[in-house]
Amino acid sequence: MIHQLIENIKRTNAPIVVGLDPMLSYLPKHLLDKAEKEYGETLKAAAEAVWEYNKGILDATADLIPAVKPQIAMYEQFGVDGLIAFRKTVDYAKEKGLVVIGDIKRGDIGSTSEAYAVAHLGTMTIGSKSYQPFGEDFVTVNPYLGSDGVKPFIKVCEQEKKGIFVLVKTSNPSSGEFQDRLIDGRPLYEIVGEQVAEWGAQHMGDSYSYIGAVVGATYPEQGKVLRKLMPKSYFLVPGYGAQGGKAEDLVHCFNEDGLGAIVNSSRGIIAAYKKEEYASFGEEHYAEASRQAVMDMAADINGALSRVK
Repeated sequence: MIHQLIENIKRTNAPIVVGLDPMLSYLPKHLLDKAEKEYGETLKAAAEAVWEYNKGILDATADLIPAVKPQIAMYEQFGVDGLIAFRKTVDYAKEKGLVVIGDIKRGDIGSTSEAYAVAHLGTMTIGSKSYQPFGEDFVTVNPYLGSDGVKPFIKVCEQEKKGIFVLVKTSNPSSGEFQDRLIDGRPLYEIVGEQVAEWGAQHMGDSYSYIGAVVGATYPEQGKVLRKLMPKSYFLVPGYGAQGGKAEDLVHCFNEDGLGAIVNSSRGIIAAYKKEEYASFGEEHYAEASRQAVMDMAADINGALSRVK
């Protein structure tokens, strides 16, 4: 699947991933009103409104982007109906030819980790039939429990030709409380990065591994170090836009071939119509605002990359 991701990035010339992380406060009133009219003031209504919201954004942006990244917590908050909306979103994105990165941040061990891996990347056989429970192409994995928590995902990736992004240096302000702690004089994120590179070297595609890393745009100096430590690992880069990361901050996450990283934006795209610069689109045309935000983001990142060549 790393091949498909790279192919999509080259085709669109847009090294970006749209984070489908919907909150009820993002949804236009007409979508909520329509769902509540049909299902009442229920969790099902909220989940259906989220699904319709996602569908509109996908319809408006799919030709411009290589991938989407639904964050499962934003769906779990609506219970079972939310998970159905999550699965419908995954399926629809794949119908559109997009790579789907499930932002699940799972981190457990043994049979629990195996179950998570099968649920999101693998195949479950029931009697004579087989199913892919959620069907993402990549997922995010928390390595805090060590290799016992990561290797079950790698095993399923081998079987299904899919991939993972391991949390290495995250974009949130408090990430340094643990990730920057010195171990034998070196920050922990470097040690995790080296382990990701080792796993990656054993699981290569043509030019990049399908074992990638999450490296936040909000820490550009650390990004430079990690790019050198993990030259063959694709970076999933959160933190652009709403979290304060700028295009100039993340260029060092890319390799000289112009590849090696895909940059996430969530509310900056999916709730673009709420921003002053896109307010003229209005609620009814929220998806068109998202489309414009995608084009602006791609131009911003590509412009920053061209200035460092």
